[in-house]
Amino acid sequence: MTRWGILATGHIASRFAEDLRLVPDAELVAVGSRAADSARRFADTYGAKRAYGSWVELAADPEVDAIYVATPHSAHYEAAMTCLTAGRPVLLEKPFTLSLATSTELVETARAAGVFLMEAMWMRTNPLVLRAVELIAEGAIGAVTGVRADFGVAGPFPPEHRMRNPALGGGALLDLGIYPISLAHLLLGVPQHVRSWARLGPEGTDENTGMLFGYDSGALATLSCGMVGASSLAASITGSTGRIDLPEPFFRPGSLTLHRAGAEPETITADLAGNGYQYEAIEVQRCLAAGLTESPLVPHATTLEVMALLDTVREQIGVRYE
Repeated sequence: MTRWGILATGHIASRFAEDLRLVPDAELVAVGSRAADSARRFADTYGAKRAYGSWVELAADPEVDAIYVATPHSAHYEAAMTCLTAGRPVLLEKPFTLSLATSTELVETARAAGVFLMEAMWMRTNPLVLRAVELIAEGAIGAVTGVRADFGVAGPFPPEHRMRNPALGGGALLDLGIYPISLAHLLLGVPQHVRSWARLGPEGTDENTGMLFGYDSGALATLSCGMVGASSLAASITGSTGRIDLPEPFFRPGSLTLHRAGAEPETITADLAGNGYQYEAIEVQRCLAAGLTESPLVPHATTLEVMALLDTVREQIGVRYE
């Protein structure tokens, strides 16, 4: 049995707690928040035995085997470091932190202490996304020549909302754009050329962002994110002999459509229960049982390479965080 703690009590924490009920040999035993009453309400709602009014107390609980960190982006570094220095394995919400430098510190801390650390990029543990990767490796669509993906939401959000507030790591890029970027990275690796443009809001965070990644292979990734209109949330992977389409939402697809050259389209489905967060929890438990300190599905190197791309795009579009 893996005994879980959840650090933070917001929307994503709630969805993770719901899905944890679907994970074999998993139990939510503790919740931590800077507000004791919030922690108690969350614990009562999801059946946790203990509620703590501080992150330090949660991290110090000897009966917690792993902690899921679900704070706003700006608190990821402090929360994760609190857990890692206490020797607690961590599943840390994306993006890891607000910069490559602080993300690298977390990885180095985890490695030095021999403590498990994984980014909660749930898309990379989704069964149908993994099936798409398998199909590509099998040569189903030939060499990948292009990736298109977008993630746009309608809004509007008030200025103090985390999506707009620079003090909370606001903007479309870190919250939404990380998904198209991560998909492109999963399929094509690190691009050799990055070009970006964005419209910034009055707070200085990006409202509508476009990115073009170029690869020495000749492949292109055309990516976008925004909070000025609801987009299709779909993705398309083009190969030299076919295509794979991931429908809405591409980061948690319920199906995929394979277009092989000269053949009828083939739709592949999977019975995905819950919100889709259970697969990252299952991966954490698998790694802990095997004595691993990082996941082969979401390795540290991948997290840091994606963070480097986020830094590059932010620099190009002019978004700064203190």
